[in-house]
Amino acid sequence: MLNISNNKKTSLEAIKHFDTTKSLTNKPHYKVMNRVIIGLSVLLVVILFLPWTQNISGTGFVTTLKPNQRPQTIHSAIAGRVEKWYVQEGDFVNKGDTILFISEVKEDYFDPNLVENTRQQVEAKKNALTSYDSKVSALESQAVALENELVLKIKQANNKIEQGHLKVQSDSIDLEAVKTLLKIANTQYDRAVKLNSEGLKPLTDVEEKRLKLQEAQAKIITQENKLLTSKNELINAQVELNRITVEYAEKIAKSKSDKFTALSSQYDTEAQVNKLQNQYVNYSMRNDLYYIKAPQSGFVNRALQSGIGETFKEGTPIVSIMPSSYDIAVETYVNPIDLPLLKKGDEVRVWFDGWPTIVFSGWPNMSYGTFGGRIVAIENFISPNGKYRVLIAPDKNQDPWPKQLSIGAGAQTIALLDTVPVWFEIWRILNGFPPNYYQSTTPADKGKEKSK
Repeated sequence: MLNISNNKKTSLEAIKHFDTTKSLTNKPHYKVMNRVIIGLSVLLVVILFLPWTQNISGTGFVTTLKPNQRPQTIHSAIAGRVEKWYVQEGDFVNKGDTILFISEVKEDYFDPNLVENTRQQVEAKKNALTSYDSKVSALESQAVALENELVLKIKQANNKIEQGHLKVQSDSIDLEAVKTLLKIANTQYDRAVKLNSEGLKPLTDVEEKRLKLQEAQAKIITQENKLLTSKNELINAQVELNRITVEYAEKIAKSKSDKFTALSSQYDTEAQVNKLQNQYVNYSMRNDLYYIKAPQSGFVNRALQSGIGETFKEGTPIVSIMPSSYDIAVETYVNPIDLPLLKKGDEVRVWFDGWPTIVFSGWPNMSYGTFGGRIVAIENFISPNGKYRVLIAPDKNQDPWPKQLSIGAGAQTIALLDTVPVWFEIWRILNGFPPNYYQSTTPADKGKEKSK
């Protein structure tokens, strides 16, 4: 008390002269009460110095350790209509067992022979692809034959050109010979005329020499015509060589063009074959999707689609299954202020809803009905409820968890931290401080500290 009032406390000595005070003081239960109060005060002081285990509490529920062991819903990959159920709720199904048969609702797949017809189309396109392959081979052979024929034609034309050169040369020589004969005939004629004028030769010799001169002149004109004809034949042979080269180049180019056209059609047909094969495989797999099967062994929890003839879209959940084999775990949620104090492998005490439990959070050794666990995963992103998710697995070194637990049952958790006096914990809670961050020191760490 601050004792700022003018009214002074009345001491016990000042009221002892009253009769009421004397009667109460002399009664036995008054003394007993004083002793009880003193004893409780001493006990309270003792409790304040008792050890208290700091902890982080959380609430959650029972789940499974692995994602593939949790309850799952089976969805339909295609739209369909319910035709026949093979199971009912509560049945046990093995992996691959048929749960439901559905029928088609899209008009593109109504044809019952769709798969067979698609297979026939694939075969027809494959035959067309083979035909194009044969056509390409034939065109390649044709191009090779034309190229070989072109070589032979060029050789033949070169031979003609060579013959033309030789003939021109021969005719040129003959022309020179005729020119020589013409000179001789002309000389003989002049000589005969001169001798005739001198009276040494008769006129008949002059006429004979004139006739030979005229014959020589006629021969030279004929030989010049022959030479021109040979030159023309040589030019024609050269023109023929060019014509053959151009003609066969055009034929070879056309053959190669037809070949590339056939190759283009072949590649297009090959793409169509691949597309049809893809459709054929898709149609075959779609037929398998008409039977909705169990992805793993488990119990049918609930049929999400009911009745016969009910239609649904692709991706619609059909039935819920709980796997028969699973590893149990607890999914709990802790406050953000406590998250930095937790790490994988920390010890946690767990108790379950509906299970007889007596819990002393500060004295875990005195608790009853709690089970040991270890943290196996800590979520790094906050959950919609404003807390962080922590996954806890059973501690193999302690008592096993009850087999009667069901997935989804409620659970409470306590993560054990540092051990402090009770008064320190009360002082921490009143001040709103977080628990002490305690981390056990390994022998190796202790050796390092001593060396330092």
